[in-house]
Amino acid sequence: MNAIMSRTRTPRIGAMLVGLTGMLVLAGCAETQLAGAVVKEVSRSEIPSGEGGYWKVGNPYQIAGEWYYPKEDERYNRTGIASWYGPQFHKKMTANGEIFDMYQVSAAHPTLPMPVMARVTNLENGRSLIVRINDRGPFARGREIDMSMRGAELLGYKEQGTAKVRVEYLGKADGWTGEQGRVQTVNAQPAPVAPVAAQAASQMQPVQDDDDDIATAGLPPVPNAPVDLSLLAGGASAAAGAIPAAAAPSAPAAQTTAMAPVVDNFFVQAGSFRSASNANALASQLSDLGPVEVTESVVNGTPWYRVRVGPVNNAQGADGLLESVVSRGQNGARVVIN
Repeated sequence: MNAIMSRTRTPRIGAMLVGLTGMLVLAGCAETQLAGAVVKEVSRSEIPSGEGGYWKVGNPYQIAGEWYYPKEDERYNRTGIASWYGPQFHKKMTANGEIFDMYQVSAAHPTLPMPVMARVTNLENGRSLIVRINDRGPFARGREIDMSMRGAELLGYKEQGTAKVRVEYLGKADGWTGEQGRVQTVNAQPAPVAPVAAQAASQMQPVQDDDDDIATAGLPPVPNAPVDLSLLAGGASAAAGAIPAAAAPSAPAAQTTAMAPVVDNFFVQAGSFRSASNANALASQLSDLGPVEVTESVVNGTPWYRVRVGPVNNAQGADGLLESVVSRGQNGARVVIN
């Protein structure tokens, strides 16, 4: 899925009210609002069958000068910016041989295996959707995940185009037994957010973090690694030649959990180091770009020192800040939500 291409926004068929129940029917999805809760019933046709797909991790690859390193990671839990894709890739082959349908609930991710199930939470409104990842992308720097058009609708950001999200790995799609066809969210007031402040490393509590796979700021990219062209098939770039498999994984679930929305700021994580002195040195080099903080987290008993620049309050500002950090040689930098 080529996120560099412009995306056409295609409005869906309008909704209609049914009697006193307040029932809203939208493209096969029944929605009722009761006491602040939004309950959505997703039809079976909106859940990808996985037909023609196959299990795939993939080799390191490079797109537009940026390296991606696919791998299995059961601890994957990241924040970032979500976008969505649809019309240009509708009914084309995904990177693992399935057929992309923009009216179904699916997603593209640059490094997670395929197909897997992940929970995607819109941090701006609290909607949390379990989704099938079966494609590669987005390939615009600073983007964490690309939802299908239907997925973006359910998460409530289709019209605005992007949203702050958290992506959590749940498990392989093959054999997934989660609840199917039910999406529930709660409309709640945004939770109060504490002011962002730099903290001394000694004051940080050990947490499960995602820095073990970002600590490549000081590592060279894999030289001349061959690009797996099937990564670019279908949703990835509409290129032909991906090889489908006969075995199809079980149909996944579409469900959400109820939680209060969180309003946070965008940061650019320039790097993560095992050495505090290396982290502080990079922080000094980037200090002219804005506020820089070095914080510590502990991953599997090992301390990592993260260098983050920011905050900025919108995706456009985050994109600009990311490009500035990358121009300083930090090619592994990425956008995160604090």
